[in-house]
Order: sequence, then structure tokens, then C-alpha cells
Amino acid sequence: MKTAISIPDPVFKSAEVLASRLGLSRSELYARALESYVNFNDPKLVTARLNGLYASEKAEVPSDVMTAQMNLIDDEGW
Repeated sequence: MKTAISIPDPVFKSAEVLASRLGLSRSELYARALESYVNFNDPKLVTARLNGLYASEKAEVPSDVMTAQMNLIDDEGW
């Protein structure tokens, strides 16, 4: 699909340099960048990344953070 967008000059120039350095066309660079941004902000993927982090045996929530979280839950009136 073709589309027209406006990009600030400094971003455009940086993208041109990056595309050249990576050996990509401008279109390929923009498509990859947008795909990455969309995936990074997909709520399902964010949740999956967080679940993976907290499921790790090495992941420990510091006690002060846990206390703050529990206090916030208590304030919710559940």
C-alpha cells in the first residue's frame, strides 16, 4: 500500500542515513520501523512480555514496591 506522510526534516535525514547504512530502501526502513512500533505497543505483546518477566525465577519485586502496590490495591475499595 502506498501512503503519503509528513516527517520533520531532521528525522527524514537521519532515516536516509540509516537506510543507506543498513542497505534498505526508504520504504523498507519505514515499514520495518512502523511494524516494530506497532508490535512494541500491542497490549497483548506488552502483557506477554510482562508475564514473562514476572514468571522468571530471577524476577523479584522489591519489598518497598510490593508494599506500595498493596497499599494502592487497598485504597481501591475492592
